[in-house]
Amino acid sequence: MTPVTLLGRAGEPAGRPGLRALFAPGLRVTAGLRRLLPAAPQGPATPVAPAAVAVRTDRPARAAATPPDPGRPAAGDPAPGARSARSRDGRPSTRARLRAWAELLRVSAVLSVPGDALAGAAARGLRPNRGTLLAVGTSVCLYEAGMALNDWADRDEDAAERPHRPIPSGRISPAAALTAAGVLTATGLALAARAGRPALAVAVPLAATVWAYDLRLKHTRLGPAAMAAARALDLTLGATATATRAGAEAGHSRQPPAPAPAPARGPRHPGPLPAGRAAGPATGAGSGGAAAPRRTPRSAG
Repeated sequence: MTPVTLLGRAGEPAGRPGLRALFAPGLRVTAGLRRLLPAAPQGPATPVAPAAVAVRTDRPARAAATPPDPGRPAAGDPAPGARSARSRDGRPSTRARLRAWAELLRVSAVLSVPGDALAGAAARGLRPNRGTLLAVGTSVCLYEAGMALNDWADRDEDAAERPHRPIPSGRISPAAALTAAGVLTATGLALAARAGRPALAVAVPLAATVWAYDLRLKHTRLGPAAMAAARALDLTLGATATATRAGAEAGHSRQPPAPAPAPARGPRHPGPLPAGRAAGPATGAGSGGAAAPRRTPRSAG
């Protein structure tokens, strides 16, 4: 087959004109118009007017000199609806202080603490009672004491790695955190004492384990063992407090009632004398108290 081209060159079959032949008249007209029209003069580029440059460089100065809108906050100011974290005298507001303490004590994780005391009561097959509630209170206090003590012990490390924490950021002082840990520990031991001596005997080593872990054992090989011991003691605390309270309630219910007081006894009155006995004193040798027969004198003659 003979190749066909669009521009009608050599090898084009007869009777089929190419595209060049069709657009040839228009191309000739365009070339003639170009020759008739004069060419535009080409000169140097038109320089920018100095006034325009002055106006453009002046715009930032004019914008800075514009007085601020009283209804629009300046840059760096808080939004109108936002509350400042500091009060008028420059001190942190009450809401900011409460938020800092909640962050220090990790209040959001407190709901996981009562499970240990409830599991200990269930392991003994007992229903939760007042002793269980006291054990839960003890566990919560010791847990929060451990959180405050942990941040106090790690205050230097947090200053370098976690400066946003409450103590490095200055929202809570180290002395306040250490005081809170001591107060919470004492409160937990007082609640355990209310649950009974057996519960207090478990709470004391639990508190000692918490303090030893935060101050010494956390970064040693004994750290995991201390955590496991604290969890086991917490379970034992719930079981012991619940069993102590249940035993006290059972003993109180089984106690026999007190006997009724005996009626008051008055003077004893003798009953009626049997027949043949005189009311007067007994005479004669009879030991039974029977009256001896009287002898009548014989008459003379």
